[in-house]
Amino acid sequence: MRKFRTKTLGALAALAAAAALAASMLTANAQTTDDQVEAQALPASFSWESTGALIGPKPNSTHNVVSTKDPTVVQDASGKWHVFFTVANTAGNWSLAYTSFDDWSQAGSAPHTFLDTNPNIGSRYAAAPHVFYYAPQNLWYLVYQTGLPSYSTTSNINDPSSWSAPRNFQNEMPQVVRDNIGNGFWLDYWVICDDAKCHLFSADDNGHVYRAETTVANFPNGFTNTQIVLQDTKNNLFEGGAVYNVDGTDDYMLMWESIGSNGARYYRAYTADTLTSQWQPLATSQSAPFAGAANVSFPGTPWTTDISHGELLRSTHDQTMTIDTGNLQLLYQGRNPNSGGDYSQLPYRLGLLTLTGGPAC
Repeated sequence: MRKFRTKTLGALAALAAAAALAASMLTANAQTTDDQVEAQALPASFSWESTGALIGPKPNSTHNVVSTKDPTVVQDASGKWHVFFTVANTAGNWSLAYTSFDDWSQAGSAPHTFLDTNPNIGSRYAAAPHVFYYAPQNLWYLVYQTGLPSYSTTSNINDPSSWSAPRNFQNEMPQVVRDNIGNGFWLDYWVICDDAKCHLFSADDNGHVYRAETTVANFPNGFTNTQIVLQDTKNNLFEGGAVYNVDGTDDYMLMWESIGSNGARYYRAYTADTLTSQWQPLATSQSAPFAGAANVSFPGTPWTTDISHGELLRSTHDQTMTIDTGNLQLLYQGRNPNSGGDYSQLPYRLGLLTLTGGPAC
């Protein structure tokens, strides 16, 4: 003790400086570790294994359907899977259908219900669904396109006849879309919410990603401030987009369907710190995509070269759109690569990708 008391002020200052430096290094190391954990929540590259076609058309006496497309999938609290998708008939008309099952081994045999039999929805044009549970209202939402971004609601996702008549999030095309859409189409609407706001993403088949916003309290009303949040060539950012919260982080991932040099579809992916931050490339080339022919293997002869409009299986069913990076799976649409003809008649089927190589970490 005596020796300590006789230390000079300079020595004490040196000790204090050393302690401060050590504390700052510990803090920096902790911050670096946190950043590394967030960065490692998604892998830097992706490799997938695909099933064969799991869900295909089930025509009946009144529905001559030839394709199943644009799936959205959610698992309810009981563990049951609910899949909504677009169907096209031989006349080229588009509508929605629904199926459910407890296990993916049952996906092919589960019956289909055509939502145009629900009088609230009827035989109107309807396509590209997106389903989720909006916890603040205790309601299921089915978002889809009727020409405008529309939605129906129900308190019972098990009852296809209970969906309400569609209402619009926005009653007309925003001016920023009109100014940039060119010869494209405004389509493929996607909703995701953070703690304060709900965000409506959309595509235009012309290389632009749009986002509108409203408050969580005001949802589903009040979507305004539509703006371009990502842009590239038409083929690089075409359509079929989806946005997710990366589990265990405050980060987000956006995946967007692209058209490759050979005409086959594949997915690009981007990440951001928040839903209003700048999107940064994660996997954006045709040779090293998020998901595409270049990184998908099949149990036999590939039944598709398109990895097209799909949705990742979520770890939650609510409006946060959270994904499980330890078990990434993607329900997607594909088709016989030798098929051709009118787009509505292409024989799309639904298959399931599983990320290989173990948990993403």
